[in-house]
Amino acid sequence: MKKYSCETHIDHALDMLVAETEEFPIMEKIFEEEKLSTKCSYCEECATYIVSSK
Repeated sequence: MKKYSCETHIDHALDMLVAETEEFPIMEKIFEEEKLSTKCSYCEECATYIVSSK
C-alpha cells in the first residue's frame, strides 16, 4: 500500500496507513523532479512524501 501526501496531510496519511495495515509506516521524501506530477492523495497539492508499508 502506498499513499502520497503533502505537508498538511502527512499526519493523516500516517494514521490511515497504520489503521489500514496495522504495520509501522515507512515515510520517504519525494525528490524535486517527481513532485511536478505527483498529487497528494487527500487534496490537489503536490505531494511531498510517500507513505507506505513494507
